[in-house]
Amino acid sequence: MKNFVFISPNFPANYWKFCRCLKDNGLNVLGIGEQSYDDLLPELKESLNEYYKVGSLENYDEVYRAMGFFIHKYGRIDWLESNNEYWLEQDAALRTDFNITSGFQNSDIPRIRFKSGMKEYYRRAGIATARYHIVDDKKGCLDFVKEVGWPVIVKPDNGMGASDTRKLSSEADLDAFLESRMPGVQYIMEEFIHAEINSYDAIFDSHGNPIFETGNITPVSIMDVVNEAGNSAYYLLKELPDDTRAAGRATAKSFGVKSRFVHFEFFRLTQDQEGMGKKGDVVALEVNMRPCGGYSPDMMNFANSTDVYKLWADMIAFDRSTMPVGEHFYCAFVGRRDGKKFRYSNEELAKKYESNMKMTGRIPPALSGAMADQMFMANFSTKEDMDQFYADALAPQD
Repeated sequence: MKNFVFISPNFPANYWKFCRCLKDNGLNVLGIGEQSYDDLLPELKESLNEYYKVGSLENYDEVYRAMGFFIHKYGRIDWLESNNEYWLEQDAALRTDFNITSGFQNSDIPRIRFKSGMKEYYRRAGIATARYHIVDDKKGCLDFVKEVGWPVIVKPDNGMGASDTRKLSSEADLDAFLESRMPGVQYIMEEFIHAEINSYDAIFDSHGNPIFETGNITPVSIMDVVNEAGNSAYYLLKELPDDTRAAGRATAKSFGVKSRFVHFEFFRLTQDQEGMGKKGDVVALEVNMRPCGGYSPDMMNFANSTDVYKLWADMIAFDRSTMPVGEHFYCAFVGRRDGKKFRYSNEELAKKYESNMKMTGRIPPALSGAMADQMFMANFSTKEDMDQFYADALAPQD
């Protein structure tokens, strides 16, 4: 029996489904997390063969000792994953220290976590990327701005999501950023790209071949949702465009992706941009070597009439899957921010679209910064019907 260690299997809450499918496939599923065993969801408890509670997952020594306990009790660990961006570096360190060869190692981190390190691998894949500058002093930043023009985007080079991402439109904005940036953090400055975000989401086997592919579009900037405490919206596509599929596969090959669930983000240009391409072209944003966050795996299931939790677990256990992908839909997510007034109350919106609704509920505080507070998830056969849903969901109170 193969031993699989799942790091932080309780967060996000839906990740118990990954564990359940692993266990159903005959793996010995071992969890390491901070939450007490008694507080775990019953479904997660049933999906784990054993759970080791640590005081803090941030304490590497504690997690290291937990791994040692599991190895002493069960033997060699075959797989270790968190499927969570926050723990990717620790996952790699644990694999390296315990000679677990089924995933990224310490040596892989610069190209998969640092936004500046990703640029070369996009270049090898033939995909354009924004010009950039590693933030040093004001003069260096202004020299870069002279080259690319205002506005520019600044963010931590090794950052997650839209955390501490800012749009600078003037020298005054630059001064404010330089004064308030986090000490000891390396920032990257990039030219502003006029585009919407398109994703390529896939599960790859051990040979680097995709066994499942889909994608989403984010018409509302996550940076704006976070910085302006706004509402959120994104949707799973009914069909993945050919150019997104081609860019995703080329990116996976360049980065050496094998045996992984990935979420690659691309820009689709909304206007011609010198050095980047023509309106409609797909250009690089960043790679995320884990599933799209939050409830996206469930949305993938709804949009594709399948079960990506099982697809992923089948890849782990058998390096293939016979899980069918059925009828396709647009699956729309909308997150409404508490304190904002809407034309339709939460109850009225759920009632109006009850035949389309797949999931509703409160968004956990750990995710609400980027996703708002109250979520609705609904399937639609046409984009026109989905657009009307968004119009109703986000219409302000008269």
